[in-house]
Amino acid sequence: MIINTARFLISSPNVDKCPDGSMHEYAFIGRSNVGKSSLINMLTGRRDLAMTSSTPGKTMTINHFVVNDEWAIVDLPGYGYARRSKADRERLEKMIKGYILNRLQMTNLFLLIDSRHKPQQIDLDFMDWLGENGVPFAIVFTKLDKLSSNAGKKLTGDYCAALLERWEELPPVFRTSSEDKRGRNAILDYIEEMNRLPL
Repeated sequence: MIINTARFLISSPNVDKCPDGSMHEYAFIGRSNVGKSSLINMLTGRRDLAMTSSTPGKTMTINHFVVNDEWAIVDLPGYGYARRSKADRERLEKMIKGYILNRLQMTNLFLLIDSRHKPQQIDLDFMDWLGENGVPFAIVFTKLDKLSSNAGKKLTGDYCAALLERWEELPPVFRTSSEDKRGRNAILDYIEEMNRLPL
């Protein structure tokens, strides 16, 4: 897939304020500081489309970006940021789950996982929740440029093996780096394939 245009559309405080329309949406989510904005910028080829920050937890709204005037990327707030107040955490959880469960246009959720870490309980619980609710999702390992080739293969392989102890089969898995554009074509090809499906 060739990306010709990518533009910010709107920030919404909840799913009810998200834009009307019938284009496919692909949501991106993960723990705070997992590299979500960098990945979105890498996929679209726009360095500053999604705002990146060294401070975790900056995304507080549901952010829509329209690609090629045909489909949308949705940047969801990160989860698991402990320094938020309890009220903020509860509000964000309600916002995230409201979008995931009620947004009919959402074709797939890309769940980002830092490839350097062993499975974290918060991610496993979130994946289980997605499975229990029948949410279509894919796993995206990020920051593979921070690891050697062998270490990256071992850590992501071990992670997938741990998931197979809980599940019968894995969702689609992508291995990426925003620095060297690893995994870009694979994700865009997957989106292109999903775009052919009826909403």
